[in-house]
Parts: sequence; C-alpha cells; structure tokens
Amino acid sequence: MSAFWKEKRVFVTGATGLVGSWLVKHLIESEAYVVALIRDTDPQSELLRGGLINRVAVVNGALESYADLERTICEHEVDTVFHLAAQTIVGTAYRSPLATFEANIRGTYNLLEACRVQAVTVKRVVIASSDKAYGIGEVLPYTEAQPPLGRYPYDVSKSCADLISQAYFHTYNLPVVVARCGNIYGGGDLNWSRIVPGTIRSILHNERPIIRSDGTYTRDYVYVEDAVQAYIVMAEALHREEVRGQAFNFGPSHPYRVREIVDAVRRLMHREDLEPLVLDHAKAEIRDQYLASAKAEKLLGWKPLYTLEQGLASSIDWYRNFFAASSSR
Repeated sequence: MSAFWKEKRVFVTGATGLVGSWLVKHLIESEAYVVALIRDTDPQSELLRGGLINRVAVVNGALESYADLERTICEHEVDTVFHLAAQTIVGTAYRSPLATFEANIRGTYNLLEACRVQAVTVKRVVIASSDKAYGIGEVLPYTEAQPPLGRYPYDVSKSCADLISQAYFHTYNLPVVVARCGNIYGGGDLNWSRIVPGTIRSILHNERPIIRSDGTYTRDYVYVEDAVQAYIVMAEALHREEVRGQAFNFGPSHPYRVREIVDAVRRLMHREDLEPLVLDHAKAEIRDQYLASAKAEKLLGWKPLYTLEQGLASSIDWYRNFFAASSSR
C-alpha cells in the first residue's frame, strides 16, 4: 500500500461497478477518505456485498446532474477524482444511444466543469476512457499517437469523453490524465453479456457458454487488479509534466480471440465437454482491437502482474463463491 493516499479526499464515480469496487477497496486500505457517487443501489455489487459502502461517504446522484457533482466536490473538499462511471455495454449503447451519450458525454463534461470550478481543491483527475475510443484502426496495436475515431455509439461516446478531457487540460490546465484500457474482467462483474462472467456463469449452471460473435474477434483482456493499479499509478504521477494531459494505453502483451478466452475458462473449470454455442449476432462491434502499452511502462512503470490464466482462475474462484453464497440464501 502506498502512503500517498493516506487522508487524501477521493471522489469515485462508478463505485458500484467492477473497477470502482476494487478501486474503493484499495483506497480504503490505503487510508483515503472516499466519496462514492451512486445512482442505483445494487445489492449484488461488491461495494455492498463486501461492506465497503459502510466505509465511504455516499452521494446519491447522477452524472447527468451538474449540481450533484459540483456539490459533492465542494462539500467534501475533494482533491482526487476517479471518473469510472459510464454506460459500459456495447449492446446497450446500440439499443439506446441517447442514454449512452447522456451518461458518457454529458456526464464527463459535467464532471470536468465541476472540477474546473472547484480547482482550488482538485489536484488530480483520472478519466476512464477505453480502447474503443480509437474506433476501427487500420494499424494494430493502437498507440497513443493515433487519434480517437469512434464510429459506433459506444465507441463515439468514449472518443468524445476522451477529447473533452484533453480539452480541459489544454484550455484550463486542469490536471487530467486519461486511461485507455482493454477489456477489463474479474470477480464482481455482473454484466453477464460479457464473455468472461457469462462463460463462467454458464459453466457453473452446467450450460453451454454463449458466444455472441463468430468467436474470432480479438481483444486485450486486463485483469481488474491490474486495471486498478493502472489508475493508481496515473493519479500518483499527475504532478509530473510529462504525465499531465496525456492518455495512456493499458493492455497485456498478447491479445486473444473470444473463442480462446472461452476455451481457457472451460479448461480451467474442467468442462471442455460444454461446447460453446456460437450465435454470430454481434452488432456495432469492432472485429480486432489491441493496444501497445510501452508508454505506460516507460513513464509510469506499469506492467500487468497477472497472466491470463491467473486472472481467470481468480475470477472463477470469485464466481464460485458468489453463486454458492446466493444458493445458501
């Protein structure tokens, strides 16, 4: 644990989500004062299940409300902001682009404007973007030199949030840094349409895993604890000129096809008899995406600590315990 976070006053949006829950846990263990923005209370969120919610200040509000955000930052004298909240599901964005744009774009500029107005206390702002912000790239792996060029609703929302964040740095010198992560997975993700939790749940229920695409799409898969460390090292380095206003990619050194992920889970769970059901129904999704993380390694010293097998094994253990606890109730 880093002494850096002791008594820091930290505002986390998206605290009930996958990364948010793990990040809050890390910050609490590091003795930070944490404020969590919560729109909907989900009793299955790890923030609630693990009792973390009893150790943070909770603000009931929404990203779409500028007043909620500025009041929170002002009244809690926030010095650090981790903006993780977003509508994160590609399929949901396809079906409901307006709500996605409202949360991901309006929510981001509302937050940044609140930070600008309250700049007397705000010293560091970490924005969660995504590899999807790059859009369909002709050159792989993506590097930070490539511009954000999203095409589909979710991708466009992340491109816009990414560009707006950098505008606040270049125009107002707001201490912003942007994280572009690959697909983040790990215990606590209850979005079953995602390939890792969906596959694990299917196998635990003795069902065939479902692949929405044709199984050949390639992605980076980042274990949640590696993602949390990415956000932490970015925030801790925001006093450095070469970090402020920058975007950083975070991904493993090797991308995987969707089918490879499903097969790895089947192998680790000793259920290779459960052949996946390939639907080939994916819409508004980019076929191949993966990142070069050399910049993060050079300037931040970040490298993933978990192999794919280690991350998946930890995830499988988490979901076994989750469903066992659910059954006992």
